[in-house]
Amino acid sequence: MPLSSESAQKQLAARHRKSKLFKLLCAAITWSSVFLLVMLLVQVTMDGAGWLDWQFINSFPSRIPERAGIKSALVGTLWMIVMVAVIAIPIGVSAALYLEEFSKKGRLATLIEVNVANLAGVPSIVYGILGLAIFVRFFALERSLISGALTMSLLILPVIIIASREAIRMVPMSIRYAALSLGATRWQTTWAHVLPSAFPGIMTGVILALSRAIGETAPLILIGAASFMAFLPTGPMDSFTALPIQIYSWVSRPQREFHELAAAGILVLLAVLLLMNATAIYIRNRTEKRLK
Repeated sequence: MPLSSESAQKQLAARHRKSKLFKLLCAAITWSSVFLLVMLLVQVTMDGAGWLDWQFINSFPSRIPERAGIKSALVGTLWMIVMVAVIAIPIGVSAALYLEEFSKKGRLATLIEVNVANLAGVPSIVYGILGLAIFVRFFALERSLISGALTMSLLILPVIIIASREAIRMVPMSIRYAALSLGATRWQTTWAHVLPSAFPGIMTGVILALSRAIGETAPLILIGAASFMAFLPTGPMDSFTALPIQIYSWVSRPQREFHELAAAGILVLLAVLLLMNATAIYIRNRTEKRLK
């Protein structure tokens, strides 16, 4: 039976109340999360700001808090991020291009897609075990920068592949058809038209992936990154440490001074992360403007 006008109005009013309640609940959760993050950042800043100076940046770790610094950890982090970017970005983007533009749709392609999606949800410690078994022991790369970079590249490859595929998929088919109709080959169409159009979306995925890599600790601990280093790495086969490892080492000590040093290290890690993201966002925005 059709509802009466009064019943329909009551149901509509009930839906509006539920919608407002849900909206308020979402807003409360969002602002509570923001408040907690701000409080955490304020606490970290209050604890670590007093230790931030050139001596802290330019000194090696020490058992004496007043002499301790993050020079080796900062240089190791920069080394690793550069190597991870060089390894993971070309492989990830190439894999995404192949899966979207060149591979034949079938069981094999479906199997690869499912496995890539599953790998994106694997805990980072599993990648650490994999890196220890394959790179450190099987290939005998020892506990070196290249072992860490390869392990972290495996960690972020699924993220880059998934994000790049979504960006490539969003490129209108009309662009491909126009290039092909003018005599361009499939590769020329992909390289000269599809890839530039998808570049902003690919950069977004790269930013997310590298942001994850720069803050991971568990895989580096498993492959044997040093927690105390009084020298700088000079090549891919050298031992290394990283900011997350150094922060973990300081936090595990009982003295309050080392906890404050860890807070200062967190601030430096956030600064490196924000600078890296800002650079990538600037490049992405410049590319978007050129495309328009």
